[in-house]
Amino acid sequence: MIRILILFAHPALQKSRVHRELINEIGKIEGVTFRDLYELYPDLDIDIKTEQALLLENDLIIFQHPFYWYSTPAILKEWQDLVLEHGWAYGHEGIALRGRKMFSVISTGGREEAYQKEGYNRYTIRELLNPIDQTAYLCGMEYLPPFVIHGTHKMTQEEIRQHRQDYHLLLKALVENRIDLAQARKLDRINLDINKIIINRTGN
Repeated sequence: MIRILILFAHPALQKSRVHRELINEIGKIEGVTFRDLYELYPDLDIDIKTEQALLLENDLIIFQHPFYWYSTPAILKEWQDLVLEHGWAYGHEGIALRGRKMFSVISTGGREEAYQKEGYNRYTIRELLNPIDQTAYLCGMEYLPPFVIHGTHKMTQEEIRQHRQDYHLLLKALVENRIDLAQARKLDRINLDINKIIINRTGN
């Protein structure tokens, strides 16, 4: 079984339709540990040793958050600054996280076409996530394509429920090691077509 750690950061969760739906009952998925950083650390006083111990207990790390100003909410940046210590996560002796995998689960108000070289935001989502990709690389982790939900402002409740279904389906398949990673790596976003990257139980 693949063990998954979700580091969730949303400073205004009560206003979020999308993320409230995505995390609903997520703690019931076997093999998944869910951490709401704003709930755990309202004063941003992050327990470094606890967070490092949890990283060591898991095989795959997920940063889940709204895409604020082309980056993460403040607490997730604080988490990175404090928890990913030199000599532990990176540097000559910083090998604690080597071999693990990581990806982002993000939501954006903008439509997908806005995140293109010729679009409103001038860069693709993958390009804007390069700092997190490089952070994973520096720590010896593989950064997989992100799970991206575009156009949240005008999304229907049925569309939100479909994204939740895809997310939970992906998590369960990851835990059971039933994701075709070679196929997943080719995608701009891992949720482009969930069913195409999931291997069925017979291996066919």
